Amino acid sequence: MTRLSTEQVRRENDGEPSSITALSLSFRALSDVSCLGDFRNLARLDVSCNSLTSLQGLSSCVNLKWLSVAQNKLKSLKGLESLSKLTVLNGSKNMLQSMDEVKSLTDIRALILNDNEIFSIGNLDQLKFLNTLVLSRNPIHDIGSSLKSSKSITKLSLSSCKIQTLGSSLIFVTNLKELRLADNEITSLPSVLAKNIKLQNLDLGKNLITRLSDLKVISELNNLKNLNLQGNPVAENPKLIKKIRKLVPKLHIFNAKPIDRWNQRKGIPEAGPEDTPLLRSRSGRKGRTPAEKKGKGKKKKSAGAQPAAAPGFPHPPEVGVGGPSTWD
Repeated sequence: MTRLSTEQVRRENDGEPSSITALSLSFRALSDVSCLGDFRNLARLDVSCNSLTSLQGLSSCVNLKWLSVAQNKLKSLKGLESLSKLTVLNGSKNMLQSMDEVKSLTDIRALILNDNEIFSIGNLDQLKFLNTLVLSRNPIHDIGSSLKSSKSITKLSLSSCKIQTLGSSLIFVTNLKELRLADNEITSLPSVLAKNIKLQNLDLGKNLITRLSDLKVISELNNLKNLNLQGNPVAENPKLIKKIRKLVPKLHIFNAKPIDRWNQRKGIPEAGPEDTPLLRSRSGRKGRTPAEKKGKGKKKKSAGAQPAAAPGFPHPPEVGVGGPSTWD
């Protein structure tokens, strides 16, 4: 465990505390960052992947706009209540049991709190600018009326939260464009989901939907472009693709495949060029595909590994200004 000092930060960044506006201190085995209270002009701070148990030392960093405390040992977000300029907060993969402390962060745009122990969404009434909320893999069970004042949310992820029913919980989130509800216990979609007319991407993979009639409401979602039902009992029905095409004629992607690639009679996707990477040359030898020949068969260097996105749901653009590159 390491305790950070002001002098250490000054040496590493060759500057006075008042002149430093951004710090990256991830993977340092830090257990204490209370000295960062001296850096009052910090706008961006990354202290992810450490051993922090408290954020009280950050209460003086009132100019922070972007903060990542992901992958620490935090049980609370106490210490952040005064950071009213914060627009992006990543507190994922900790041991948080509540998100009450965020209700005073009135300028927050993106809130990423997946992989914690949060059991209730809490009061978000004051977060009028919140557009991205990620709470996947928390034991939330029930959304309730917690989103009744969250009209600004466009991206919502509640995958693996043991949710059984949606009810009217999303009726007020009228600007919602992307909704991830994979790996829950949902058996049907409520008719009030029709109020979410801006919805474009809907991930319902690995739920308990068994009947085609339980999906009827998607016919009202005229902007829906991407739908995932993989892992549901209804996905085994060979008539599903025919029904989906009828219900959502403007759909582009279904179960991670372009809609025009689906064989309507068999109810299965047909093979495309990307499914046959090797071609046979006239001599019988395996050759490269036209795409590989064009690129001379060379692989592009990766800019860095990203967590796998849900099938058919590519990673979205960065969240917030310089924010985290993924959400799930």
